[in-house]
Amino acid sequence: MYLSSNIKFLRKRKRFTQSVLAESLGIKRSNINNYENGTAIPPVQILVALSDLFHISIDTLLRINLSGLRESQLYTIENGSDVFVKGNELRVLTTTVDSRNRENIELVSIKAKAGYTTGYFDPEFISGLPVFQLPFLSPEKKYRTFQISGDSMLPIPDKSWVTGEFVQDMGTIKNNELYIVLTLNEGMVFKKVVNELREKGTLRMISINPEYAPYDLPLGEIREVWKFAHYISSEVPEPAEKEHLHHQFEFIKTELGQIKTRIGQIASDTGKK
Repeated sequence: MYLSSNIKFLRKRKRFTQSVLAESLGIKRSNINNYENGTAIPPVQILVALSDLFHISIDTLLRINLSGLRESQLYTIENGSDVFVKGNELRVLTTTVDSRNRENIELVSIKAKAGYTTGYFDPEFISGLPVFQLPFLSPEKKYRTFQISGDSMLPIPDKSWVTGEFVQDMGTIKNNELYIVLTLNEGMVFKKVVNELREKGTLRMISINPEYAPYDLPLGEIREVWKFAHYISSEVPEPAEKEHLHHQFEFIKTELGQIKTRIGQIASDTGKK
């Protein structure tokens, strides 16, 4: 828990003395000193007041090490993109940079996916992931690569490496585009998504493979969203044979329907003569 260090960090960021902060909260300076030293925990009403004063949610004050964030991340939180305040945006992303201060692309293999589900916000876990750079991706955006498993997204093959762009605001999710979503109970899922957050508070998760039924993912289950950028695979995708057969079957059904209609018309015309 980072509450004590965060109070001190935010106070200094605002250029408040302990006395000024205490006066703003209507308490004694010694209370602030105790909170920052970790010898006392603020009561609920003071936590609420701190949240209002610094424009940061209580959950963020408790769980996120604010002093470890970059200035751009702090600016984002302080200007209304704190997930725990707005409810429609994601937490500040834990990330890594290279020696030139460029954002790394962290690599999450199938073996690492289980650990990622619980360690996605842990700087130590994230810093232990393999990293690389792709020069054709925008340096102004954050990317991460995940290894997928299964056949629900064919023709993208099993064990492909799928790179996604971090989505800060889930309101920007576009219908029928591909996203990698970190969920509370299912882990990482890679699906085509329909954004129904405003209407139903859910994302409609759709597999490319029609053998898998769509389902709704509630907002409370979502931990991260990454917009599909590209994928890498050692396999060449096979022709979509099932889809081809399906189209053929539908064509035959249509043709049979048209033939039945013509036969009916001929029979009707014959009866009139």
